[in-house]
Amino acid sequence: MDLDALWRRLRARLAPPAAPAPARGEPAAGADARMADSLRGLLDDPAIPPALRHELAADFARIESMLARLERGELHVAVFGRVSAGKSALGNALLGREAFAVGVLHGTTTEAAQAPLDEAAHDGLVLIDTPGINELDGEAREKLAFEVAEVCDLVVFVCDGDLTREELDALKTLAATQRPLLLALNKADRYGADELASLLDHLRQRTQGLVRGQDVLAVAARPAPLHVLDEGAHGRDATRAQPVPPDVAALRERLLAIAAREGRTLSALNAGLYAGRLTDQVSARIAATRRAMASRVIRNYCLAKGVAVALNPVPVADLLAAAGLDAAMVVQLSRVYGLPLTRAESGRLVAVISAQLAALMGAIWGVQLVASALKGVSAGLSTVLTAAAQGALGWYATVLIGRAAERYLIAGKSWGEQGAKRAVAEIVAGLDRDSILREAREEILKRLKRSP
Repeated sequence: MDLDALWRRLRARLAPPAAPAPARGEPAAGADARMADSLRGLLDDPAIPPALRHELAADFARIESMLARLERGELHVAVFGRVSAGKSALGNALLGREAFAVGVLHGTTTEAAQAPLDEAAHDGLVLIDTPGINELDGEAREKLAFEVAEVCDLVVFVCDGDLTREELDALKTLAATQRPLLLALNKADRYGADELASLLDHLRQRTQGLVRGQDVLAVAARPAPLHVLDEGAHGRDATRAQPVPPDVAALRERLLAIAAREGRTLSALNAGLYAGRLTDQVSARIAATRRAMASRVIRNYCLAKGVAVALNPVPVADLLAAAGLDAAMVVQLSRVYGLPLTRAESGRLVAVISAQLAALMGAIWGVQLVASALKGVSAGLSTVLTAAAQGALGWYATVLIGRAAERYLIAGKSWGEQGAKRAVAEIVAGLDRDSILREAREEILKRLKRSP
């Protein structure tokens, strides 16, 4: 299922009235508890090599942070917008204190900062301020969106009028992160009632498919002060500026409603998506490490078999000895992939692969048998060139057997629905025979020339 479908399922499931969320600190239930268990399982997985765990230490630390946050029942909210749209001021208004720097010049917010709501009724909401989107180029803006999305559960996008092309593009990028979006029209105090209603309708139309209509809200994070005329003595009137408190009640209530109704589910889903990506990354790294180790094992046995076949002067006996090397190689490969085989099981697997190779490439095996017989006729005094050719064929056969065995092990000791014949045929088709034989001949000739 793709992420869009996953979010649709989430929304559909949350559409009916939900039971009150557990108080902060209480254990999560149902899906949340299962997600917490999954995160713990990933953190404690003994199958992850220590070196890889060290290499991905930052990612595992983030998983630990997400687990703690899930258990605390926090909802993390990122605030995006242009410089001067008032996103930092909006964060401060929601928090009820000056948590984020506010200035009129570009560059006031240069890095993410976060602070929890300091009112008890709002505990569990964490706001994340971000750099202004118009301070970043398109590539950097997209990177920021996805990075912040990884550590937030929903996004509040702040504008102060009709959306610019730059803002709409940024909104589309944020929508692609699969996080719920709210659009906050700031500086609403600048508009009359009719004008404000018209602008909100227009914004809902422009963001249709990106933001739900009920999530387009008007706010005034730092309303312009009122100018009050004070009557002074002797007719000397004075004008003073009277501060106006922020008007963010609608947005605050919407965030609290989301936190109460969907907060744990959003946090669990976000943690699950990140953990899934990390699991894929770990699996890919482990698979790459195993492939590299398997390649070294196969090459070592190719060299051993190629030289042994080239040097062995006894008719056909070299081929029998080579089969023993193949079985030993498969045992080593099974250990690399954590599915150890006994020597007998390895021999049977080699026999199955060899039978399929013989059916596919009878001519090649015939050449090998002829070369072996020629060595016997000449009492073991075959030319170096003939020996190298036969050794190269032995090398090539080992590559095929090793790769086929590797495929069988990767699939969990299975050939799959299409069977051994198809699997071996695909291995043969996927290898460059000429380059392998050329490399084998060159390497074997070097070894033969060094031999006394």
